Amino acid sequence: MAADDGAALTIREVLAPDTIFANGNILTVDDRFSVANAVAVRDGRFMAVGTTKDVLPLAGPRTNIVDLEGRTVLPGLIDTHAHVERAGLEKCTVRLNDVRSVREALGRIAEYAATLRKGEWIRGGQWHPVAQLAEGRFLTRKELDSVCPDNPVSLPIGHFTLVNSHALALAGITKNTLDPAGGTIHRDELTGEPSGILEEAAEDLVQSLLPGWSDQQRDEQLLSAMRLFNKFGLTSAISAAVGPETFRAHQRVRMSGRASLRISAMFAPTGSLNPDVTIDEWEAFFSKIGVASDFGDSWLSLSGVKLQIDGGMTLRTAAMRDGYPGDPLYKGTIVIEPTRFNALVTIANRYGWRVGVHAVGDAAIDRVLDAYQLADGERSIKGRRFVIIHGSLMRRDQMERAKRLDVRVDAQTTFLWDKAGAVAGFLGKATADRAFPMRTMIDVMGLDAVGQGTDYPINSLNPFVNMYVMVTRRDKDGILYGASERITREEAIRLYTSAASRYSFSEKQIGSIETGKYADMIVISDNIMRIPDDLIKDIQVLRTIVEGQIVHEGTDHSRLGDA
Repeated sequence: MAADDGAALTIREVLAPDTIFANGNILTVDDRFSVANAVAVRDGRFMAVGTTKDVLPLAGPRTNIVDLEGRTVLPGLIDTHAHVERAGLEKCTVRLNDVRSVREALGRIAEYAATLRKGEWIRGGQWHPVAQLAEGRFLTRKELDSVCPDNPVSLPIGHFTLVNSHALALAGITKNTLDPAGGTIHRDELTGEPSGILEEAAEDLVQSLLPGWSDQQRDEQLLSAMRLFNKFGLTSAISAAVGPETFRAHQRVRMSGRASLRISAMFAPTGSLNPDVTIDEWEAFFSKIGVASDFGDSWLSLSGVKLQIDGGMTLRTAAMRDGYPGDPLYKGTIVIEPTRFNALVTIANRYGWRVGVHAVGDAAIDRVLDAYQLADGERSIKGRRFVIIHGSLMRRDQMERAKRLDVRVDAQTTFLWDKAGAVAGFLGKATADRAFPMRTMIDVMGLDAVGQGTDYPINSLNPFVNMYVMVTRRDKDGILYGASERITREEAIRLYTSAASRYSFSEKQIGSIETGKYADMIVISDNIMRIPDDLIKDIQVLRTIVEGQIVHEGTDHSRLGDA
């Protein structure tokens, strides 16, 4: 029966696509890296992928036809390591990620303090004073006291938190306070008084005092964060360290139907990457929780449990096989006793949980591989995709060992964009040159065993800046670091799409533009395969589509002739 009388729909109309995107340069990122011209989307999935000539006839009278006008399309991008919830904190924290001097930072904090009542906490967003300030150092407690004596201050950096005297007093931290296990209260060398720098587990002494967010605040923060990720073409993310309260917020957002970013969470059961529970309590938790890794759906799932073994190479705390230049006895920081660490990994594995461990230095990576091998002896980890998170200074012998254990690495080459100088300053230029050795990783382990993320907000969320660094090995000042570790543009794209999807065992659902997969894709301003290397970092996202729905539309600033 015809549909023109409104009484019924024809079979063709029932089966017709909701939308057809035509006349594009569509990089499908399938096994052959095929290029298509058009895709048809129906019920949130790709119904057809091919030429405009072949796909357009599928249209029904209600099909929306979108002319891409030759624009380049990629699958939705996947960040395999980002602290998603922190992207929603901008309105609740003092913004310091763009300050360039101690004076400017203190001025920004003073301005923010003026908007608060006496006694309210000043919380900081993520920043990196050593890398971004002209002085190349942390702020001192006395400097913070000078601009906000009446408000406690907590400024996280990543492995460190800077605090003022008010915050130290509230936490009861004095010169007589002992360092907590896995942490350090930095002190004045002359007086022994706390300096206002708290490292690793010591951060919790102050951060545990911060007032919690309401459910509504958490939900709105997550929604804001998702919109920011969508702006950069991200349709999925591995959220790097999700505590129980944040996971509950993700669940509320998912159940409300408002999510615009697929989340697979690396779970931190106690909220800490070095869990403050006994081994018996750790086992009791996993034996009773009743779920394991990869439980969930296409919008929200549990990817594994997250732990930490060392610090960071940009803060002189990465655990190294060899001593640091100028200080051969110092080899970085191991934040957890090895026997305890091995037990945490083994127990999680025993109950079906995949493990991902923050490991930056080569000595730290050795310890993680040791723990994984020990766990494998009890219950095989093969095919389970256990993760080395960062793997920043991984060596070839470790890559070969990881391959034998079937362990993947999820790296963040974008650290080199604005922090390579800090790495070179702490560890030497030769070590900075071998940081994030993506060429070697791909050659030894295989591209599907590797992924890329940003560790946002420690680094820029922009995936095209990250791809630029992977392809050129140049930082923001044009300095070259390790030319032999350059990779191709196709490989860089795959690390954000088809390879990245494997982290959460989602490769049959997302990561490429193929019939039957979810219609996650982005339209970008320029042809990433043709423009000069230097312009990759400037690519803009014109449209982000998740499950067939537009979740972001940007402004076209493309260069004529490059599309």
